[in-house]
Amino acid sequence: MTQRISVVLVDDDPLVRAGLRLILGGAAEVDVVADAGDGDEGVAVVRRERPDVVLMDIRMPGTDGIEATRLLSQDDGASRVIVLTTFDTDDMVLQALRAGAAGFLLKDTPPDRLVAAVRAAAAGEPTLSPSVMDQLIAKVSQRTVGRDGTDRDTARHRMASLTDREREVAAVLARGLANAEIAAELYMSVPTVKTHVSRILDKLGAANRVQAAIAIHDAGPGGA
Repeated sequence: MTQRISVVLVDDDPLVRAGLRLILGGAAEVDVVADAGDGDEGVAVVRRERPDVVLMDIRMPGTDGIEATRLLSQDDGASRVIVLTTFDTDDMVLQALRAGAAGFLLKDTPPDRLVAAVRAAAAGEPTLSPSVMDQLIAKVSQRTVGRDGTDRDTARHRMASLTDREREVAAVLARGLANAEIAAELYMSVPTVKTHVSRILDKLGAANRVQAAIAIHDAGPGGA
């Protein structure tokens, strides 16, 4: 029997929430358990419902999606947050990913890809394609290292704690590949990959795979 996936929608536009509910309602194993119209309400609803996945708008009055994501990412057993955005909000998307979001979707994402992304997030898999990951990392690389190099120094210090095998897995993870793809490329079993990924996230202080990928790229060639 297919495991159910619970979802909470957080968006200040009721038409967007209605559209998302309609799309996700067509997936047999997805249950939209609640929705909220702003960040404050969203945090309260998510903490009450404890869903598997949250679809979170970025631009909202009051507490925006970035701050709401940051608050939720600090909870034990946090729900996986996918931020919703448009092409002109790249900077805010990067802030959201650093805040703990598991990935992002454009609001005009086709229904089948939206459902697939929710399934992937619920399974702990990347919700960014390798091509999108490359675009984000390129943008991150232009500005993540401050004038004093603090971000890079921190990332390199954390990377130094990885074993050689974990570094191999981290290098592939940073390209946005799923566990099965990493396993195939490195000739490992999927359970072994999952174990390595869990250890990598812990050692890098990352809440999810996207944050780990950003930390790996922050470290630069000398740190990876």
